[in-house]
Formats: sequence, structure tokens, C-alpha cells
Amino acid sequence: MKSFLKKFHFITFLFLVWILLYTACKSPALPSSRIPMKDIQAKELIKSIAKNQLNYKKFRSRVKTTYDNGKRKQQIIINLRMEKAKSIWMSAKMIVPIAKLLVTPDRVSFYEKFQKTFFEGDVSFINQQFATSFEFKDLQNLLIGLPLTNIKIGRWETISHPKFYILTPKSDKLRFRPTFFFDPYNFLLLEQRFMVPGTQQSLTFKYHNHQKLEGEFVPGEVQISLFNGSELTKIKLEYTRVDFPDRLSIPFDIPAGYQPIEM
Repeated sequence: MKSFLKKFHFITFLFLVWILLYTACKSPALPSSRIPMKDIQAKELIKSIAKNQLNYKKFRSRVKTTYDNGKRKQQIIINLRMEKAKSIWMSAKMIVPIAKLLVTPDRVSFYEKFQKTFFEGDVSFINQQFATSFEFKDLQNLLIGLPLTNIKIGRWETISHPKFYILTPKSDKLRFRPTFFFDPYNFLLLEQRFMVPGTQQSLTFKYHNHQKLEGEFVPGEVQISLFNGSELTKIKLEYTRVDFPDRLSIPFDIPAGYQPIEM
């Protein structure tokens, strides 16, 4: 049986692995500090984090993507466009365009030019196939440096650390347990880590080199690490030419003659 993390890996990476294998900080409620305050209450910390989270309507970036599983290392360039709560669009190229992906809250569409194949399906097939309950916004949050889980909902606790503010849920009945690491100076998310209880499996997203654009902070680099208990897979996303355009085109038409594939 496939491990949960392999299933989660498939969902959160937005088919990136598949493509590769085919070819002004807002004023916080808490004071900024280089060192975390002691005995901070989770409720107050969450207020500060929420006030400083990236707020966008449209997002665009060129992304240098590196895939490394210890045996194979490959790079592609991805043009990424996102409209909040509406669409994630990717165009991958290796000198020439090789594939395109479009994800909406209801649909996943993908085609690649090497073998001239395509896939179209209802987004719900992902959760049905892998027994998960992820939403479209979760995928956008992972790419943009926001917590996968809505920290305003549920019961949370803080973990003392000399460098970071750390939040983790109080419940021990979760199928996978998230842990969030925040910068004490600007309350930006630096890392979100997901562990499968009772196993050595983990999935980690780290956010580096935040850049301030139009009063908003965007990670310049996202490092994704998947450990399945024996093997480590890494994907690095380097964001350049980032902007928040007023208008955003999402061109996606499956070329004539391409053959459908089953997932």
C-alpha cells in the first residue's frame, strides 16, 4: 500500500515531480524581536501572524525548479501564475515549452508535449483516490508561503525555541501533525513541517530570502523535502520576476491530436 506521505507528495507538489520526470510588514499585535518572547500565548501569536500574512489577488513569477532525489537531479523553468481562490497555472520549459498545468477549485488539467498526452479531471478525484480532504487554497498556500492549515481555527499551543515562534495543534488525533515556525521579528512563516504519527515520514516546506513587494513579503525561495522513511526527495523553487499584476492571462488549450491518459 502506498504511504500517506507519497499520496500527500502527489497532491501538494501540483504534479511538479511528474513534469520533471517527463523530461512593508504590517504592524503586528506583538512587538518585533530578534529573539522570541517567553511564555507567549498562542492566541496573541496567531493575531500577530494573521496581521502580517501575504494578501494578494493575482500573483506571477518565473520559477527555477530543481528536483533531486539523490539519484537524479534535473532543472526546469516554470512560469507560475495564480489568481487567489480561482486558479494555479504553470508552463514548464527546458529551452522550449514542454508542459502546461491548470488547477482550479473544481478541475485539474495537464498536457505534455514529449509524448503528446493530456489529463483532465475533477479535483475531487485527488481526495477520493488518496483519502484526503485538501482544498484548492491549501495548494496555493504551500506555494506562496502561508500555513497549510488555518491557524485561526482549532486549538493551538506554542513550543519554546531560542530562534523561532513555533505553533502546533493540541489535538493528537490528526492523521498528520503540522508544526509551523515563524520569524520573531516579522512573524513570517519560515517553515511548515508535517509528520505522520507513528512513522519516520515527513514533509517539510522551508521559505527563504523573503522579498518585499508593494508592501507584501513573498518568499524568494521554497525548499521542499519529502522523507518517506528511507529516501529523501528535494524540490527547490527559486522565485524571480515576482509581481502582483492587475490583469493576468491564463492561456490553456489542449492541442488537437493529444491522447488522454488515466490517473
